[in-house]
Amino acid sequence: MFSPFVVQMAVAALAVFSVGGVLISLLYPRLAGGSKTEKRLEAIADSKRKAAADRISAEEGRRRRSVEDTLKELEEAQKAKARSSTKPTLTVRMRQAGLGWSKNIYYLMCLVVAAFAYVVAILGLGLGPVPGAGFGFAVGLLVPHAFVNMKRKRRLKKFGEEFPNAVDVVVRGVKAGLPLIDCLKVIASEAQEPVASEFQEIVEDQTLGMPLAEAVERLPERIPLSETNFFAIVIAIQARSGGSLSEALSNLSKVLRDRKKMTGKIRAMSAEAKSSAGIIGALPIIVAILVYFTSPDYILLLFQTTTGNIVLAGCGIWMFMGIMVMRKMINFDY
Repeated sequence: MFSPFVVQMAVAALAVFSVGGVLISLLYPRLAGGSKTEKRLEAIADSKRKAAADRISAEEGRRRRSVEDTLKELEEAQKAKARSSTKPTLTVRMRQAGLGWSKNIYYLMCLVVAAFAYVVAILGLGLGPVPGAGFGFAVGLLVPHAFVNMKRKRRLKKFGEEFPNAVDVVVRGVKAGLPLIDCLKVIASEAQEPVASEFQEIVEDQTLGMPLAEAVERLPERIPLSETNFFAIVIAIQARSGGSLSEALSNLSKVLRDRKKMTGKIRAMSAEAKSSAGIIGALPIIVAILVYFTSPDYILLLFQTTTGNIVLAGCGIWMFMGIMVMRKMINFDY
């Protein structure tokens, strides 16, 4: 018979071996690096993740190629349009100026202005019939042309100032879940002129069956600004390649507002130069008027003698060249 101590030691050893065997049987798969089933499941999961990553990368590659192709097409179309396009016609300029005139009305305005200038030249300036007719003809051609250009410039400027707000409306509407055409309808009904009328034409074109991207592409033709060109390119790319329209338009809105800030900075920086140019350009005329009132016989030599006329013409040419040089120096492209 064994002693009690030996029996206790044997029982303790058996208990340790039993517990150790159970623990090893439970922890063996983890210690051995996982069972074959877990390895197989992990391999399947890895293959699925790899396939999903490959599919996402392939979709991104296709979308990138689609965007590049779209940009190339738009660039080629713009180059072709630039090669074939000339200065805007009279009808286009009046349309861009927001005037509802026809060519006949424009020519009638030219005739009325020329007749009025002829009467002023005969009765007010004391010119003869031939010089008066030449004066009236020149005024009749220049004044309506300058008026249309002035209205066109003001309208384009006002559109450029209001256009970023319209883009922000589109961004907020798209983020809220509204379709793009509904956002354009909101702008057409709520925005200020001339943005409202131009977007109303886009809505009408789309209502008549024209694709929205093509309707937006016509906007830069009516409003020849870089901002409208950017907007048309973003809409065209989104229509052909997909993507987040709200993000693209948010970036566009940021670019437009940064351009607006830069415009303000350029105006502030060039204000002093413009004032100096205006003073320098007006100084000879003001001095000539003051000399005429103080010593008329002295200044009239420039108008009554041949030598004075030649000197006056030369001074006028040099003044014009100087003014053009100063104008070129203070106008910045950005």
